[in-house]
Amino acid sequence: MTNLGPLPRIALVIATSNAGKFCEIAALLHGLGVLPLPLDRAGPIEVPPESGDSFQENARCKAEAVARASGQFALADDSGLEVDALGGRPGVRSARLGGSRATDADRNGLLLEMLQGIPTERRTARFCCVVAIAEPQGASRVAEGTCEGRIALAPRGARGFGYDSIFEIPSLGKTFAELNPEVKNRISHRAKAMEGARAILREILRGRT
Repeated sequence: MTNLGPLPRIALVIATSNAGKFCEIAALLHGLGVLPLPLDRAGPIEVPPESGDSFQENARCKAEAVARASGQFALADDSGLEVDALGGRPGVRSARLGGSRATDADRNGLLLEMLQGIPTERRTARFCCVVAIAEPQGASRVAEGTCEGRIALAPRGARGFGYDSIFEIPSLGKTFAELNPEVKNRISHRAKAMEGARAILREILRGRT
């Protein structure tokens, strides 16, 4: 008989319809003793739009709404790209750059247009991420992470999603989309925020033993 290891002690609904983001978060939760559930497995649940003025506000709003609707613990994140030459834009509106129908390629192209003529040394930027974990009753806690880098002159790489193909780590000379997932999951903004989220989940798990 195959040893399946210890059974997860809590189910955790991941409040995203982005398959790439779900897989990345699930990988960062590996070995913790939770069962990551895709949003569509928790039933028809409407995730509130990211209409807040901060990453923290958006993450909390989504996690708390999904936790209440599903009756399960829920995890949501909000992340975005802050570009220094653009005064920190697109920031909290990163996912909405170019409108609701814009694709990742559309948003990347628009951002590169906004930076046209800006030299490499002035293309500094950072990814920011806030992860919120909400209990079924709706109360939530958050963890944050950032990753410094710069905007490449053109998209490179086929991995990842969002702005990964134009966000370059200067010390590695590669964009997020060129990195192996194992490397990205050690240095990314989401990985750093998930370190804090894992600590929160450990506290929750200890309280259930």
